Amino acid sequence: MTTQFNAQVYQNAYLPEGSQEVNAIMTIATDNESSGESGGNAPIGATSGAARVFGIICDTSGSMEGEKIRSAKQAIAKLIELLPTDVYFFIVTGSSTAQLLSPLSLATVSAKQQALEALRGVTANRSTTISTWLRLALQQFQQMPGAIAQALLLTDGQNDSSDTNALNQALNACEGQFQCDCRGVGTEWRVAQLQTIAHKLLGTADIIPEAAAIEADFRAILGQAMSKQISDIALRLWTPQGAKVMFCKQVSPAIVDVTNKAKAVSAQITDYPTGSWGNQESRDYHFCIRVNAGNVGDEMLAGRASLVYSQNGVETKVAETRILAIWTDDEVRSAKIDRTVAHYTGQAELAQVIQEGMEERAKGNFEQATAKLSRAVQLSAESGNEATMKLLRKVVEVEDEATGTIRIKRDVRKEDEMALETRSTKTTRIKR
Repeated sequence: MTTQFNAQVYQNAYLPEGSQEVNAIMTIATDNESSGESGGNAPIGATSGAARVFGIICDTSGSMEGEKIRSAKQAIAKLIELLPTDVYFFIVTGSSTAQLLSPLSLATVSAKQQALEALRGVTANRSTTISTWLRLALQQFQQMPGAIAQALLLTDGQNDSSDTNALNQALNACEGQFQCDCRGVGTEWRVAQLQTIAHKLLGTADIIPEAAAIEADFRAILGQAMSKQISDIALRLWTPQGAKVMFCKQVSPAIVDVTNKAKAVSAQITDYPTGSWGNQESRDYHFCIRVNAGNVGDEMLAGRASLVYSQNGVETKVAETRILAIWTDDEVRSAKIDRTVAHYTGQAELAQVIQEGMEERAKGNFEQATAKLSRAVQLSAESGNEATMKLLRKVVEVEDEATGTIRIKRDVRKEDEMALETRSTKTTRIKR
């Protein structure tokens, strides 16, 4: 199957004399979704015949006993039934150790039946050491190099503190090998812990407040995973000599800082991973590049951003955009902030003030929390981020969205607090 890519860049290329910072948003869309006004290119196809592997990683520690483990088993059973017959799958269960409940196999009728039979005997006991779960999953994925590798991890508790170093090492080993969507059921798990795993493995993290909702969430994750058609796509950024990339962030559909995932191709070329892509998918990336300052009238190519597809050692460029810098003494031109750059800068600030506000609230510093969450309400209103505004209203009383006039609620459900923290990085796209 051929996946079509299209890319556009949005920026104000005009800089005041002496300025060095260039900001640009690159919109990437598959199947010709993109419709920008500048820096576009004709869509080019990338064809992938790669196999797909879907791994299920389920917490079976003692805290899962009861409704959680029953609901998880029912949801996994449904996923097994729904797996297409051309997909490979495996199941890892984990507590203080990891068990390979169902080894890597094509989703044939007999393989599914064997997996369902093994699932019936699963019980919950012992503690939580996620590093062992990930290591075992990695072994399964490594049996099929080059496959589109997706995993789902469910837990309900905090990882054992003794596993911290081992988990970091496991994540480093798994990075780039497979993507992983993480879900926390209930309210006893730690948001930061799951977000760390998800961001490292280019997946998503979210809360499932009630065990009864596990199946619906699992179905949605499987649907997304099965829509992926191509992997091994890198976001390649060329910058001129003397320039420095300050950051590279995915800013839509969620904020994911990939700056530290950079892989140097040469002194002036860097690759950033993007994970797997499906048809009808769109993402936005924010580049901030520091260049050598120019004089009035100078123009330069501040960066060239492209998508590169690698298959069997052969690279194919499937999209490309240019990032410009033009120095001017026209203050009207240089003072204008591109509306797309401004929008996502605001969304990044929104995520930050929510995290900071919730941290202050947890410490009992309600005055500081009010200031931070007040700004969050303003930013949500300005950007039209209705989903985040709905979550904020469960934590604060909003008197005036435009001015950010709020009152902190003292009695808030734990699941509402965690939902706001977990989903604070989800952004709303700018309306063209």
